[in-house]
Formats: sequence, C-alpha cells, structure tokens
Amino acid sequence: MNRFDYVRADSVADAVSALAGSTEAMILAGGTNLVDLMKYDVAKPSRVVDINRLPLKAVEATEAGGLKIGALVSNSDLAWHPQIVKQYPLLASAILAGASPQLRNAATTGGNLLQRTRCYYFYDNSTPCNKRTPGSGCSAIGGVNRIHAILGASETCIAVHPSDMCVALAALDAEVEVEGAKGRRSIPFEQFHRLPGKSPERDNRLEPGELVTAIILPPTDFGSHHTYLKIRDRLSYAFALVSVAVGLTSKDGVIDELSLAMGGVAHKPWRDRALEATLRGAQPSEANFRHFAEEALQGARGQGQNDFKIELARRTIVRALTQAARGTPQNQSDKVIR
Repeated sequence: MNRFDYVRADSVADAVSALAGSTEAMILAGGTNLVDLMKYDVAKPSRVVDINRLPLKAVEATEAGGLKIGALVSNSDLAWHPQIVKQYPLLASAILAGASPQLRNAATTGGNLLQRTRCYYFYDNSTPCNKRTPGSGCSAIGGVNRIHAILGASETCIAVHPSDMCVALAALDAEVEVEGAKGRRSIPFEQFHRLPGKSPERDNRLEPGELVTAIILPPTDFGSHHTYLKIRDRLSYAFALVSVAVGLTSKDGVIDELSLAMGGVAHKPWRDRALEATLRGAQPSEANFRHFAEEALQGARGQGQNDFKIELARRTIVRALTQAARGTPQNQSDKVIR
C-alpha cells in the first residue's frame, strides 16, 4: 500500500476543497471497496478524504412526493427504512439481495454507486487491464470471462458493473446529486455510469473533484407489481450472473407503464426505454414477455465462456416480468424463485 495524506472533512465544502487539492485524491466512506483496492495496489490515492462526518445520513421527503437519500445512509438503514419499504420496495429488495449483512451495515449509498468493476484481471496487478492501466490490453478477452459482459462491451473492456442497488435505481428513474468546485448539479441515473468505449478507466460521469451527496427518487406507484430477480452461482454473498429489476402498472388488463433494468450484463445497469414502450398497452402474457426478452438480447454477444448468459438473461427477464405482473415480488429471505 502506498503512502497517502489523510483528510477528515467536516463539511461538504471541506471535502470538495480537499478533493480539488489533489489529482489523485479519493473519498473514504464505508471503505468496503476502496480499502480492498488499496490493499491490492489497484487504487493508489495520494490523498484519502474521509467524509463520514458530513451531514449526509438522512432520508427526507421531497416536495414532489419522492425521497432524497443522503450519500452516507448505510445500505442496511436504507433497505429497512420505513419510507423505502413503503414507497420503494423494489429498492429495498435489491439492496437485501446484495453482499452480506456485515457489508450492508458498513457500505453507503454513495459508495455503492462508485464501486469499481467486477473482473478478476482488474484486481490482479500481474495481468494487463485497460481499466487499471489504460492501453495495456484486456486480459478477459480471450481469457477467463464467464462473469463478463454480453451487452455494451468494447474491444477495450468487457467488465460488468457489480451493484444490485444500482440496477433498481436505474429502473426507478433516480437522479444523482453531486457537488464540486463549480457548484451542485443533478445527473439522471441512466447517464451517471458509462459504457467502456475507448476509456474504460472512467466508470462514471463525475468530474474531477466532484462528490456524490444524495440520490433523488421520484414518486412511483408500482405497489406490489415489482421484483428484483438475481441469478447467481450461490444463494448467499455472490455477485449476479444476471439480475433484473422490474416495476410496472396495469390499466384495464393491459400494461400501462413499465421500467426494466438489468445487472450483471454490462459495464453499467442496462435499460432500454424504447423497448419498454413496446409493452405498453400489451397483455401481460408469457408470449409477449418472451418476445420482449428476445428483443432485449438482440445485440448480445458472448465471449465464449459467458455465452450461457444470453439465454439466462432471456429466461430471467421473462420470469421477472411474470413476477411483477402477478404482484408476487421475489422474496430475498428464502430466495426460492417462483
């Protein structure tokens, strides 16, 4: 682990100033990802800015009828917050599907957004990785790639985003509130994370020195017609091979509104609004769901070992849409898929 300066910020302005004072500064909140990266010498910050004293731990109602979630709210507190359970059960379910109780107690809302990629080679300094060292190559292409992307990948990177919470936030039309030297701005959640393109080292749209301060959730009326379905190698403490977050509303026996996002398949939570529109006004039937799934995976491309994910994603989409339409969301306690 390299030597670094440690700064404990007492205000958002202090944190922004400390970040602006070093081009290699990094933020410490729960530390569940950053500390590991530093131990592996993947992250080598010259300055670590501790933001745990900042007043960003509240969940508050917005004038629009939604919620504002502070960046330092722990994953556990968020999943069990009464207003989240009542208004956004899809988000609570996704959080409870991820990590372990111990990690959820430490991990923060803002930190969850900023998790680095899930890729064996990214964590292995002895191998080339364009995300870790731009221009060095992608060892996963032609290597061990069972867990890697089937959508939105490029010739420079085929890694996937690891978060469960972020898949639900994408489906819920969240916004990310950030603050930096130029002031405060909001980023639509779908635009916050990037596809790899030719710059896979950049995970998101944050500008240097910017800090995530909150997540804004708009009002929603999905009720019980939602689900977060996560398919993984084991039922406990495993990343998603494929996950699907769905929320929908019905009117007169047909689908009125639909939001669907996928995890485990791309460098960012994957959502196709144009495709969602094709199910509006349609019967919530298995045939329609199967057609939707086929269209959703039209551009999918495997890398050999992960070819199975394409069919797995199709089946997961159909099952998730069926659960949401029936109003029988996936239970994250017993994890039996029904």
